[in-house]
Amino acid sequence: MTSTLPPLDPLFRKSAKRTHALFAACPEEGLKDEERSTRLRLAVKLRDEYNDFRELPAVLTSQQGQVGPSRPQEQRKMITSGPSMDANTSKMIASIDNTPKAKSSTFTSPSSLSQALTLHKTTRTIKPTYHPPWKLMRVISGHLGWVRSVAVEPGNRWFASGAGDRVIKIWDLASGELKLSLTGHISTVRGLAVSPRHPYLFSCGEDKMVKCWDLEANKVIRHYHGHLSGVYALDLHPTLDVLVTSGRDASARVWDMRTKAQIHVLSGHTGTVADVKCQESDPQIITGSMDSTIRLWDLAAGKTMVTLTHHKKSVRALAIHPTEFSFASGSAGGNNIKKWKCPEGAFVFNFSGHNAIINTLSVNAEGVFFSGADNGTLTFWDYNTGTPFQNLEDIPQPGSLEAEAGVFCSTFDQTGTRLITGGADKTIKIYAEQSQ
Repeated sequence: MTSTLPPLDPLFRKSAKRTHALFAACPEEGLKDEERSTRLRLAVKLRDEYNDFRELPAVLTSQQGQVGPSRPQEQRKMITSGPSMDANTSKMIASIDNTPKAKSSTFTSPSSLSQALTLHKTTRTIKPTYHPPWKLMRVISGHLGWVRSVAVEPGNRWFASGAGDRVIKIWDLASGELKLSLTGHISTVRGLAVSPRHPYLFSCGEDKMVKCWDLEANKVIRHYHGHLSGVYALDLHPTLDVLVTSGRDASARVWDMRTKAQIHVLSGHTGTVADVKCQESDPQIITGSMDSTIRLWDLAAGKTMVTLTHHKKSVRALAIHPTEFSFASGSAGGNNIKKWKCPEGAFVFNFSGHNAIINTLSVNAEGVFFSGADNGTLTFWDYNTGTPFQNLEDIPQPGSLEAEAGVFCSTFDQTGTRLITGGADKTIKIYAEQSQ
């Protein structure tokens, strides 16, 4: 007896129909099922991401009080609404979103927290002052090593430079001619300062020496002994007969200019103190260190008033504004130049854009702020707003390597119209404002 098998065609059709019904959610709507799938995935992601933050802690809830619908609820409303959302999808989202609703939210609360955040996000809209562009006017050669320090005398007739060739050279500011060479250091000269009230030039170097030169006799008349390692920076107090030096022994030292006595050892830094600045009013001494901190010092007590820890890397340069009660600091990395307000060292803002290792900073009374970097890039800023108005590149002199484009030191002359820089190509460059 033979049994006839049922025809295969109806079975294929039945199987295909079941498969189609099982896997095709909405065959008639074309691509809308993809959109619905996307919304469903977004709802799941929202739940997974924000489920733990729907309900604020009791303390915050009591502080902020009852408010309107929170942001996640608004997002859920947006997700679950739309022409392509059918009943099944809505049920699925509702089952996923079966969590307690937030009682309050910082987004809609008129609390002090949200007001503070709004204030924090307010941008400075002060219009920057116009400054004419600066141009390279003169290149002075003569040193046989990296030029590490420059200083202009108060009469604005000449300036001094110190370099890795261990020589201090005196140059005529107007003509750029060499007037005098002073020898006596046995290592790189890292710091120079000319006294405004005495015929003295002070120098310091990597040989641990701090010297006072009599400019009438052109010879050393005093040594200040005490540093345990190389001395990297020095500055003169504007009104007191006091000299402050700093260096690799992680200290700054305050000296009586005339008696050579060490008044204070300003200790507290844990790395090389790369720069030191003095001013008349408290804080009278500011130091920047390779330990990435800045300290403001009480000169009378010889103790730290404030330690500023905003920088992430070593602070290599400081600049005090000649008339405004503020200063700037420079280091390496992003947001590497910062402006601070005295006397408490309040942070004002970042000078953003000069992403390099900053070796030197200078500012004049007109608000032109200069930063020079290890890679030879120079930036001129408006000091009041932090807006850069000119970018230049240091051009290494013929015979120098391209790597010798670094800028190590800078200073404005007494009028603020000329900028003197020293660099790794062993030259001194003088920049001036271009005439209108």
